[in-house]
Amino acid sequence: MKLRIDDLDLDGKRLLIRVDFNVPLDEQGRVTDDTRIRGALPTINYAVRHEARVLLLSHLGRPKGGPSAKFSLRPVAARLSALLGRPVEMADDCVGTQVRAQIDRMAAGQVLMLENCRFHEGEEKNDEAFARALAELCDVYVNDAFGAAHRTHASTVGVTRFVKQAACGFLMQSELEHLGALLDSPKRPFVSIMGGAKVSDKIGILTNLLSKVDSVVIGGGMAYTFLKAQGHEVGSSLVEADRVAMARETMEEARRAQVAIHLPTDHIIAERVDAQAPTRRVETAIPQGWLGLDIGPSTVGRYVQAIGGAKTVLWNGPMGVFEMPPFRDGTFAIARAVAASGAHSVIGGGDTAAAVAQAGVAEKMTHISTGGGASLEFLEGRELPGIAALSEKE
Repeated sequence: MKLRIDDLDLDGKRLLIRVDFNVPLDEQGRVTDDTRIRGALPTINYAVRHEARVLLLSHLGRPKGGPSAKFSLRPVAARLSALLGRPVEMADDCVGTQVRAQIDRMAAGQVLMLENCRFHEGEEKNDEAFARALAELCDVYVNDAFGAAHRTHASTVGVTRFVKQAACGFLMQSELEHLGALLDSPKRPFVSIMGGAKVSDKIGILTNLLSKVDSVVIGGGMAYTFLKAQGHEVGSSLVEADRVAMARETMEEARRAQVAIHLPTDHIIAERVDAQAPTRRVETAIPQGWLGLDIGPSTVGRYVQAIGGAKTVLWNGPMGVFEMPPFRDGTFAIARAVAASGAHSVIGGGDTAAAVAQAGVAEKMTHISTGGGASLEFLEGRELPGIAALSEKE
C-alpha cells in the first residue's frame, strides 16, 4: 500500500504537490473547464488546513523551446484562487534561486503555483539534475496527478528519488480505489461499455477485462471495425483495416470466456460528419458513401436492457458523434441508463465525462476519472511509473 498524504506530518513543511492542471484555455487565456482543478481541491485544502507551505507543480500543453506566455499557468492560478477563496501566488519558474527565495518567504498555509514544468526540457526527459532541483524545493512530495501517472517524467518519477517521503494525494487515492476495484473485486453482473473512435485505443482494456466482465457493449467508431470483422457492410464508416483480424480474435476470445459482446444492429447515418447533413436510420448494412455516426433506437433499447441489470459499469467512449445534435441520442440514452441502473459506475475518458455532464447525469455516476491515458493504461493492467515511484506505507 502506498503512503498517503494523511500519513504525513505537514505542519510548517514545504509540501510539493504534483497536480494535473493541464486544462483548456480560451483565446483570452481563461480556463474553460476547471474539472481537473476542482479534483485537486480536497488535497490542497487538506494541506492548507494542516499548515503546510503548499507548492503546486503542473504541466500545461506542449510548449516547445522554453517559456511561452501561451502555456503559462497564471490563468490557472487565478481560477484556483477563486475556487479556494484565498490568494494563490504565482512563481516565474518552477526551479532556481528566485523560486527558493519566494518559498522561504511563505507562511504556513500559503499556496504558491510554480510555473509550467514543461518549460524545462529536463521534465519530459526525466533529467536527474532537473529532478534534484525540484526536490530541493520541498521537505515532502505528494503526487495527486493521476492523469500524468503514466509518464516517466522528472515531476512524476525522477523527483521521488531525492525526497524522503513521496505520497499520493486524495484524488490519486480515489482513482486507484475506484479503478482498482474494477479489476480486483467488481460486483456482478459487470458490464463494460466501450466506444470512441478507435479499436486500437481500447483493445488493451477489452482484452484485460475479458476475464473479469460479464458482457461488453460496443458503440462509436470502433463498432464498425468489429462489424466489418463479422462480415457486415459498413459503408464509408470509420474502420481500422489493420485491426479487423484483432477484432475477430477478440470476439472469439470473448466467446470462449462466455462473455457476451453486444454490437449495433441499427445505425443513424449521414454522408458527412456535419450537424446539417441529412440523416437516415438503417438496419445492419450501411450503404457505400454513408457513415455510421450514432447507434440506432433498436440498439439503444438492447443496450439499455443490458445495462439495466448491472451491478458494476465501466464506460469509456461515446456511442457516436455526440457533439452534434443529430448524433447524440445514443450516447445520452446510455448515460441515462447508467445513471438509472444504480450500479457502481466508473466513467473514463474526457469525451465520456463531457457526455454524462451534457446529459445532466454526472452527479449520479459513482466516479468520473480524470485520468485519460493513465486510466486506459491502468485498466489494461500496466504498472504506472508515477504510482510505482511513490513510497510504500510501513
